[in-house]
Amino acid sequence: MASVDSLEDNTAFAEKNEATFPILADPTKDTARAYGVLSAMGFAKRWTFYIDPQGQILKIDKDVNPRSAGENLVANLQALGVPPADGTGSPP
Repeated sequence: MASVDSLEDNTAFAEKNEATFPILADPTKDTARAYGVLSAMGFAKRWTFYIDPQGQILKIDKDVNPRSAGENLVANLQALGVPPADGTGSPP
């Protein structure tokens, strides 16, 4: 996950929501700009990029709904043939 918020804001968000994944702090908005997700209002759009180990973008999901993002993420990883990380049949 990446956010244009400060490191402090991202850390507070992660702690409040008990996040179990890293959050990239991009307060300069350079990464958001590079990926084309910076909106005219200065916020990052909620897009999901599926990037392989070689750095190739395999898929971009531009229709992210926070309520179903987890389920959609798993379905997209399965559709892309990403092997499960824990052997349970669910992608990482």
